[in-house]
Amino acid sequence: MAESWVNSAEILGSDLPLELSGTGNRRAVLMSALREAVRSGRLSPGTRLPPYRSLAADLGLARNTVADAYAELVAEGWLAARQGSGTRVAERAAPVTPAHRPRTPERPSRPVHDLVQGQPDPAAFPRTAWLASARRALATAPNDAFGPGDPHGRPELRRALAGYLARVRGVRTSPERIVLCSGAAHGLRLLAEVVGGPWAAEAYGLPFHRGLLASHGVGTRPVGVDRDGARVGELTCRDRAVLLTPAHQFPTGGPLHPARRAAAVDWARSTGGLVVEDDYDGEFRYDRQPVGAVQGLDPEHVVLLGSVSKSLSPALRIGWMVLPERLVAPVVAAKGEREQFSSATDQLTLADFVDSGAYDRHVRRMRQRHRRRRDQLVAALEQRAPHVRVTGIAAGLHAVVELPPGTERSVVRAAAWQGLAVEGLAGYRHPGAEQAESEQTDGERADGERDGLVVGYATPAEHAYPEALEALCRALPPG
Repeated sequence: MAESWVNSAEILGSDLPLELSGTGNRRAVLMSALREAVRSGRLSPGTRLPPYRSLAADLGLARNTVADAYAELVAEGWLAARQGSGTRVAERAAPVTPAHRPRTPERPSRPVHDLVQGQPDPAAFPRTAWLASARRALATAPNDAFGPGDPHGRPELRRALAGYLARVRGVRTSPERIVLCSGAAHGLRLLAEVVGGPWAAEAYGLPFHRGLLASHGVGTRPVGVDRDGARVGELTCRDRAVLLTPAHQFPTGGPLHPARRAAAVDWARSTGGLVVEDDYDGEFRYDRQPVGAVQGLDPEHVVLLGSVSKSLSPALRIGWMVLPERLVAPVVAAKGEREQFSSATDQLTLADFVDSGAYDRHVRRMRQRHRRRRDQLVAALEQRAPHVRVTGIAAGLHAVVELPPGTERSVVRAAAWQGLAVEGLAGYRHPGAEQAESEQTDGERADGERDGLVVGYATPAEHAYPEALEALCRALPPG
């Protein structure tokens, strides 16, 4: 007999539908209610939750809202998701009574300085140039741009991206094989639905991405990472796809070695697997021209995921998938009959922004700015903490500050007391990596778990950056 799951009333109480009927952030309300249900003990460890489709129907929410809430709570450790067994309350998520909560928080509620990776300085958004493109785009927009949207995305932007990606990233495609989405996470969600699992993923990567795949029934297993990127020789015929960051391994840094790029494509060809290439910051390389996309080696076995979240702003919610021909129709079908996620006017504006050359100019300007920020970080550490090593600095918007073994947690706490938001490297490590490494030889484990900080140098405002670096140096252990 199949195991049942608890219903929405047992999970969330009777008042939640009323709260969700308001105009606030429904995903945030749902996540808060789930956390409280676990904290209070109403949901005990191991309790199976309804499939996100069922809960969405019960609460009158969009499926994506519930799926995203599940994915984020998996990433935070409140829930656990495994292929074939659904989503459950994590075993470690024991109820916390007020008596057991610490009286003094470990860090200020609002950090003074922000060195968390993941986004550019909001003040750097090119407002004047964007407004000019918006005016031109609206003045010339065809009438159908203001009707129901095509799930492929606006043809103007798909044409602009096909030319831009071919010129800058070496991508081989046509506009018909580009499907627009709201970002890399949205693209992964669609691919999970179409491709199925299991997937392989780099041993270091975004927990949110792993959680999102898990919430859609796609389990991931870790592939080791060393100085040459992902060890793609560990891929097997059982993997339906592999998620890679070849241009700049996230978060450890460094491009995927050319021999491994070729090996990943050979694996996909021989097994019928799929390489999913997350090109999250491929345009920002400082020692030479950006590394070409793996997609250019075999467009029929590689999907390229990209967005403007790092180059322009995550607020725009515009991303793209460059797909093999066989996947275009299934992905569009999974997306729905109409465009629900990305504004047509924003798409038209971005198309003009690219075609007019404004996007190239903005990327060049930001590349210079980020390189200057990176150099300031390296110089500060050389002067104040010469005993630490900085890696991953050839590209991207962050660097890894390597720490002595066993010091990462204490350094993150020390940074919090300095009013500095910064993340440890351990938070990006695949939960299954330790078990996988225990089955390998000592030589193969040479580049396994390590202590470090993932330092994002793009976010702070110009005037605040020197003080953020000062706080970082104060938090580091003495040499």
